This record gives sequence, structure tokens and C-alpha cells, in this order.
Amino acid sequence: MNLKTLLCIAATAAALVPGVSNAKGCLKGAAVGGIGGHVAGHHGLIGAAAGCAVGSHMANKKDKAAASPTTPATQPAPTPAAPAKS
Repeated sequence: MNLKTLLCIAATAAALVPGVSNAKGCLKGAAVGGIGGHVAGHHGLIGAAAGCAVGSHMANKKDKAAASPTTPATQPAPTPAAPAKS
């Protein structure tokens, strides 16, 4: 068997294992990274792998920021009271 066949079999087996991978952000990142890697010297697979890693990291960071409680800096400032008329 050649190397490409073994890599395809390994990738398919890894994709079929439930609960191992979290693809949130990976697909978009892999698409962008693959195109960028191809344009930057025909390294589409390396670009796709790097894009997947970066996309997953950014998605996790976004989820973590959305789950954290709001800080006082992000809450709206209270409106000042109107001066009393005499």
C-alpha cells in the first residue's frame, strides 16, 4: 500500500470515531487554510491542517467568552439622574 492510501484510511477511521473530534470551526478554518496553503506554494494539506487548528481554537475562545459572566466593563453605564427643577 502506498502512503496516500494509508493516510486516507487513517483519516476515515479517525472521522468515524464518535466523540473524539470537535469540528466546530475546523471546517471553515481548513477550507481557508487549504486555499491559502495552495496559493502559497502548493501546500494545501499543511494549510488545511493549520487552518483547522486555528479555527477550532478561535471557536473555543468564542464559546468561552460567551459563557463567562459579564464583567462590569461590558455592562452599560447607569444614566445620570436629571437635576431637580425649582
